[in-house]
Amino acid sequence: MPRRLLLTLLFTTTLPCFADTLEIPVGQQGATDIAMPSRGESQRAVLERFGLADEEHPPVGRPPITRWDYRDFSVYFESGRVIDSVRHHQPRHPKEE
Repeated sequence: MPRRLLLTLLFTTTLPCFADTLEIPVGQQGATDIAMPSRGESQRAVLERFGLADEEHPPVGRPPITRWDYRDFSVYFESGRVIDSVRHHQPRHPKEE
């Protein structure tokens, strides 16, 4: 009986857990001063403002989403309208000492 009681207490008692909190700072993605298309702009307006994309990806999924890649950012379209613009990641190299 004492053995069962000991096992029951062992498994039902909450023991304090100690863990380190690891915080990893997220670096800035690309230059923040780049002009990018705004949500709702038409493909034609983006084309007139930024020129031809470096690469145009065909539509994928339902509803079809199209992506245009420029040098510093990508633009996502649904039904010919911008749904998002994303700056490309610019890795930062650690400073050499």
